[in-house]
Amino acid sequence: MDLERKNLGLGARPALLLVDMIVGFTSARCPLGTDCPDVVQANSQLLERFRTLGLPVVFTTVVYHHEQQARVFRDRINHLNVLTPDSEWVQVDPRLQPQDDEPVIAKQWASSFFKTSLDTWLQTQGVDSLVVTGLTTSGCVRATVVDGLQHDYPVVVPREAVGDRNPEAHEANLFDMHAKYADVMSVQDVLQSLPTSQQAEQQA
Repeated sequence: MDLERKNLGLGARPALLLVDMIVGFTSARCPLGTDCPDVVQANSQLLERFRTLGLPVVFTTVVYHHEQQARVFRDRINHLNVLTPDSEWVQVDPRLQPQDDEPVIAKQWASSFFKTSLDTWLQTQGVDSLVVTGLTTSGCVRATVVDGLQHDYPVVVPREAVGDRNPEAHEANLFDMHAKYADVMSVQDVLQSLPTSQQAEQQA
C-alpha cells in the first residue's frame, strides 16, 4: 500500500537544477551516454522560462582530476574514467549552453549536494524550492532529489526532463520519487506552477 503523501509544489523562488546534462551523457558516442533529444528539448523549454523570469539556474557536471576521487564508484563503473577535465564529455550539452551567471558545479559522486558547494550557492540565491532535471533518473537525479529533500527543499521533477538508459528503471524511480521525495509533474504543469514575472521580481 502506498504511503499517504502531500504535494508541496514550488515556493516563491525556485531554482532550476540541471543534473549532468553533459555531452558524455546526452550522446551515444560516449560509452556512458545515450541520445535523448526529447529530454534535451524539455530542459531547453524549462531553461528558457527560468531565464525569462530571472530565476536561479545551476548546472552540474562530473569531473575526475585524479585516481583517488570517487575510487569505489569508478571501480564499479570503469567508463566513468573518461570524465577527465580536458574531455568533451564533461562539457554541458551545447544545446543548453550555460550563461555567465549560471554556475556549473563539478561533482564526483551521484548526488549534486555531496561534497559540493551547491547548497551554499542555493542559499546565497534565496532559493526555497527546486526543479530537478537531467540524467539519469535512477542515478544522479534520484540521489540529488533525495538529498534536496534532506536539505529541506521541496523538490519537483518534470517527468519529460529526466531520462534513463533503462525505461523500466526510469518509470520505477519516477514512481518511487513521487511516493516519497518529490512531486513528479509534467513539464507543462511545472511551467504553470512557476511564479509570474512580477512575483519573481519581488523575490529577487
